[in-house]
Amino acid sequence: SMSAVFVEALNILIKPVAESSGSSTNTKDGASLQKMLQANLTLLEEKLHGDPRFQDVQGVRAQVRERLAWCEWSQDVTWNFVVECLLLLLSLKHCLKSLLESFVPTKPNQRTPEAAPALPPDVLSITQQKTVGSGLQFVVTLGICPYLLPGVGVPLSRRSAFGAAVESAVFRDVAPDGSRRLFTSCSALLELVEVSSLGTLVLTRHLGDILAGLCQLGHCPTRSRAQLAVLTEKAKCSVEKLWTGLPNHTSASTEIGKEERMSCKRALQGLLGKVYQPIVIKELLILQGGPKQVKLGAVRGSRQPLAPAPPWLRSLCGQLLSDRLAQPSGVQAVVRGILEGAGAGAVGGMDAEAAASDWRKCDSVARILSACPQQSLSVDDYYRQVCPQVLELLHIRDKLTALQFQRVATTTVLSMIQQQHSLADEHLLTPLLSPLLRCLTLAEEKPSMVSVSESDLSQCIEDLFKVCVVGNSPTPALLKALGNVIPVIFSLYCFTKQNVSHLRSPCHEILQWFLLKTDTNVAIGVLEQLCSLSGQRTGNLPVYQFLPGSDGGARVSLRELISDEDDALYEKLSFEQWRVECVVDLLASLEESDLPGDFFISLLKELTSLAEEVEEAEEEAVPTSSMSLLQLEMYQEQCTAKQEQRLLVLQVLAVMCEKLSHTLLHNPGQVVEFIAAMLRRVCACLERGIEGTVETQTLTMGLGLVATMLGGAAKLKSEDYTAMAVLLPLLDLVSRQHPDTLVQELATDLRATIATHGAYMADSMVRAARSGSSESSNRTAGSDTAATEAKQDEETARQREQAKRPVERGAGMKAGSVMAGGQDTGTESLAPPEGPPSHPADMQGLRPSRPDPPPLQPRKHFSECVLEAYDPDIPTRAFALRTLTSMVHKKEAQALNSQEKILTLFLENLEHEDPFVYLSAIQGLAVLADVFPEQILRRLLDEYQQGPPDSRKPRSLETRLKVGEVLMRASRALGDLASHYGGPLINVFLRRARDEDSMMRASSLSNLGELCQRLNFALGPMAHELSWCLSAILKTDREAEVRRAAVHVIALLLRGLSDRSMQVLSEVLRDLYRALKLVVQMDRDDITVLHAQLALEELDDVVRRFIFPEQKLEKKIVVLP
Repeated sequence: SMSAVFVEALNILIKPVAESSGSSTNTKDGASLQKMLQANLTLLEEKLHGDPRFQDVQGVRAQVRERLAWCEWSQDVTWNFVVECLLLLLSLKHCLKSLLESFVPTKPNQRTPEAAPALPPDVLSITQQKTVGSGLQFVVTLGICPYLLPGVGVPLSRRSAFGAAVESAVFRDVAPDGSRRLFTSCSALLELVEVSSLGTLVLTRHLGDILAGLCQLGHCPTRSRAQLAVLTEKAKCSVEKLWTGLPNHTSASTEIGKEERMSCKRALQGLLGKVYQPIVIKELLILQGGPKQVKLGAVRGSRQPLAPAPPWLRSLCGQLLSDRLAQPSGVQAVVRGILEGAGAGAVGGMDAEAAASDWRKCDSVARILSACPQQSLSVDDYYRQVCPQVLELLHIRDKLTALQFQRVATTTVLSMIQQQHSLADEHLLTPLLSPLLRCLTLAEEKPSMVSVSESDLSQCIEDLFKVCVVGNSPTPALLKALGNVIPVIFSLYCFTKQNVSHLRSPCHEILQWFLLKTDTNVAIGVLEQLCSLSGQRTGNLPVYQFLPGSDGGARVSLRELISDEDDALYEKLSFEQWRVECVVDLLASLEESDLPGDFFISLLKELTSLAEEVEEAEEEAVPTSSMSLLQLEMYQEQCTAKQEQRLLVLQVLAVMCEKLSHTLLHNPGQVVEFIAAMLRRVCACLERGIEGTVETQTLTMGLGLVATMLGGAAKLKSEDYTAMAVLLPLLDLVSRQHPDTLVQELATDLRATIATHGAYMADSMVRAARSGSSESSNRTAGSDTAATEAKQDEETARQREQAKRPVERGAGMKAGSVMAGGQDTGTESLAPPEGPPSHPADMQGLRPSRPDPPPLQPRKHFSECVLEAYDPDIPTRAFALRTLTSMVHKKEAQALNSQEKILTLFLENLEHEDPFVYLSAIQGLAVLADVFPEQILRRLLDEYQQGPPDSRKPRSLETRLKVGEVLMRASRALGDLASHYGGPLINVFLRRARDEDSMMRASSLSNLGELCQRLNFALGPMAHELSWCLSAILKTDREAEVRRAAVHVIALLLRGLSDRSMQVLSEVLRDLYRALKLVVQMDRDDITVLHAQLALEELDDVVRRFIFPEQKLEKKIVVLP
C-alpha cells in the first residue's frame, strides 16, 4: 500500500549506513554524526529518483513541499535531515488522511456477529510504528531540544550520551535561526496529530518536548536577541558572532511574529485540552523544573535534580496547573498525575498499594491541594471550585485506587479545615454532613423534601469514618461540626443495634473517636444529652425515624404520630431505655479511658444535687391554693420534670452498675471522687438531721473504701494523697455531727491518716479495712444496697446473740469467744457492704503491683465457718459455704475429719431458696464427692432416689433436682474414675427415668448423657439395657421434654464414644438408628425432631469414618530379624 511505501522511505532515511572502509563510526562525535546524516539524505534522494516504487512518494512529497514555506535547504546538515523527516511524515499523514476519507466500512455480518470488524486504513503495524517513532525521535532530538532555552524542558544530556554529539553537530550560525526551527518543528508535529494513528505516537512519547517548545515560543519574554539564542557551552563565548555572521539576515526577520506567538498560545491551550489530563499534569510539573536551591542531603546516589526553570516558565506552569485544577475532575487529574509522576505506577495498578503506603507522597499532594495557588483570584473561589472535587475523591469504589485517593482526600480535608476553618466549614463540612443536618431540620421543611435516601446516608457515614477515624486529626472545627450531628449518628447507631446493618461499625467507631478526642467536659455533656439528661430533652421522640434500606443501610423519613396516649408513652419509655443501654454499651468499649468513670461520678454528683433540691422543695412547700390554674399547671410540670430527671439519672446509674461494675473506675483519683460524692450526700443528710437505712449504708461504704485504700489495697502516691484532701472537710463534718461515737472515731482516724499521707495508722482503721476486705468479697458491685442496709441492725443483734450462744464442742466455744471478744460490734457495723468476689480496689484497677500481697484478714476458723453457714444473712452464709468448700478442696485436716458434718450442712443448704446459697452448696457437694467419692456418692444416690434414710419426710422435687446437678458435676470431676463408679450411677439414673414426674425423668436422662460420654468401654455390658430404655421412652413417653432428653442422650453417647462407637455399641447401633429415624418421621415436637437429626448426623460421621478411614502418610521402621 501507499502508506507502507512512505514508511519504507522513512526507514531508508533513518537507518544507519555502513561506511565503505568498514571502520566503525563514533556517533558521539559531531562530525561523524553529520557524515552519517548526509549519507542517509543522499541515499534517500537516489532511491526517490531511481527506484520506480517511490515515484508516487516523490509526487506526494513534491505537493506537500510546495505548500510549506519553511521547506528550504540549509547549510546545516542536521536541519536538512529534520526537514526531510518532516516532509516524509507529513506526506504519510496526507496519504493516511486520503485513505480515511475514501474508506467505507463494511456492514457487519449478522450471522457471524463475533467476527472482528475491518481495520481502518490508517492503522500501522508494529514494525511501521517503530519506524515512525524513530523518525519522530530524530525530529524532536535535532529539531526541538537543541533550541530550547536553559531550564526549559529536560536537556538531552539528562536523557542519553547521544545529546553531546547533537550539541556539537548542530550549526546555529546559518539560516534559519533557532526560534524559526523550533516553530517549524512544533507546527509540523501538531499537524501530524490530526491523524489518530500518528497523533498517538506523537503525544504519548514527545508531549513534554512539544509543550516546552510551545511555551517558549508563545510566552517567553522578548527582551534582546541574545536571550533568544540557545546558550550552549559552545555559543556562550560567541553570542555576537552568532548574530553578526548571518548573511542578509537581520534581527527583525528572524524573530517570531506576534501572530505566530498567538498561534502558539492557542495551540498550547488546545493541546492541553485534548490530552489525558493526568499526563498533562505530569508534564507541566516536569516543566516547572527543580528547586532553586538543593539541600546537600537531598541528592541520593547518581540521581541529580532537574535544573531550575526560568521564572516566566514557572509562573506559566503554575497558571496552567491552576487552570487544570479548576476544571471538572481537575483535582482527580492532579492527584493521578502527581502520584503517577512520582514513580507510583498507574493509579489503581499493581504499585498503587505501595504508593498508598508511602504516606509522604500522599501528604505532599494533599499540601498542594490545600494551599491556594497565587494565580487564583481569591481563596473563597478556590475553595468553592476544589472542595466538591476533594469530596468526590472519597467516593471512589475501586479498592486499589481508593487506597491512594482516600489518603490524599482525607489529608486534604483535614489540612483545609486547619488552615481555613470558616471556608472549610462552608464548602467542606456542610456538604459532607448535609444528610445528617437535614435530619435535624426536618420539622422546618416540607414533608416531600425531608426524606434522606439510603445511598446518601451510607455515603455520609462512610465519608465521616474516613475523615475522622482514618484521618485521626482532631481539630476544634472538626469536633465542633461533628458534635452538632452526634445525636443523629447516635440515633442511627441505636437503630443499627436492633437490625443487621453495615453502618453499625462505622457509627460506633465515629462515636468512640469523638468521645475520646473531645474535651472530657464536652464528652460528659454529650453523653448526658444522649441519655436525655440535658435540658434539650432529647429523650422525646424525634420527628424523624430510620427505616431499613434495601442494601443493608438505612433511610430517613418522617415519624408517624401516635394517636393513642398509652402507645405513645410506651414508645417514649422504650425509646429512652434503649438509648440508655446503647450509651452504656458504647462506654463499655472505652475500657482504657477514664471517661466512663468520670461520667459515673458526674451522675452521682447530679443525683446528690437533685436530691437536695427535692428535699429543699419539700421543706419550703409552696402553697398551691392561691395559684391560678395556669400557674398550678406550670408548677406541676416543673415538679414532674424534676422527678423525671431524677428517675432518668437513677436509670442510667443502674444500667452502668449492672454492665460496667468491674471496669468503671480505673485510678485512685476517680475512686476518691466517687467516695467524695457519697460522703457529700451523707453530710447533706446529717446537716438536715436525716438518718435512714440508705444514708447509713452509704456512709458505711464510703468509710470502708477509704480505709481499704489506705490499708494497703492500692499503691498510693503523694499525688493520690493530695487528691484525697477533698475528703478532709467531709470527714471532719462526719466526726463532729454523726451520733455514733465509733463512726466519729473512725472518721477522725481516717482524716489523720490522709493528712499525714499514711504516716499515722490507727487500729480502728486497720480493723475497718480488714472487715471491708472480707465482706467486700461476698457481693457484686452492682447489687442493690438498700435491701442489705435494712438487715444491718438485725445482723449486729445476731452477732451478739451468737457470742453468748452455748456450743457443744470446745472448738465451737473458742470460736464463739473469738467472735464476741475479738470483733467489736460497732466497728463491724462500719464495714462496707459486701461487694464482688474480688477486692473493691481490684475492681477499680487499684490492685498493688506486688505479686502476692498478704491478706488483710487471717483465714477464719473451721468452727466459725460452720456457725456462719447457719447465718440468716444470705451473703454471710454463702461466703461461709464457699470457705468450707475451699477447705475441703485443699484437704485441710479439720475439714477432712468433719466430712459427715460438712455433708449434712451442704445438704441442708440445698433447700435454701436463694440461688447464691444453694449454688454454693452444690459446688461444695461436688468438691466433697471428688475428695471422698466412695462415701459421698453412695449418700448422694440415696438422696437422689428417696431422700435421707433416717427421715420420714422425703426430699422435695426441687431438692432432688439439685442433687442430680451435684451428681452430674461429680461425674465430670471423676474423669477416668467414672468407669469405676459408672454402674451404680447408671442404675440410679435409669431407675429415675421411670419417675412419675416428667421433670425428674428429663433430669435423669440429662445426667445419664453426661455420664455415658465419659464411660468409654465400660459402657459395653450396659449397652442393651440403655438402648431398650431410650427406645421405650422415645416410643411411649408423652412429654416432649423427656423425649428431647432421650434423643440428647443418644447424641452425647455418640459424640463421647466417637470412633469407638462401632466397637462399644456394635450390637445396639442399629436399634438406636431405627429409634432416631422413627422420631424424625413420627414425632410431632419440632425440637425433638431437630435433636434426632443432629444425632443422626453424629451417627453418619461415625459410620463414614469407620468405612472410609482417613489416609495417613506414615513412615514405619521395621527391624528385620
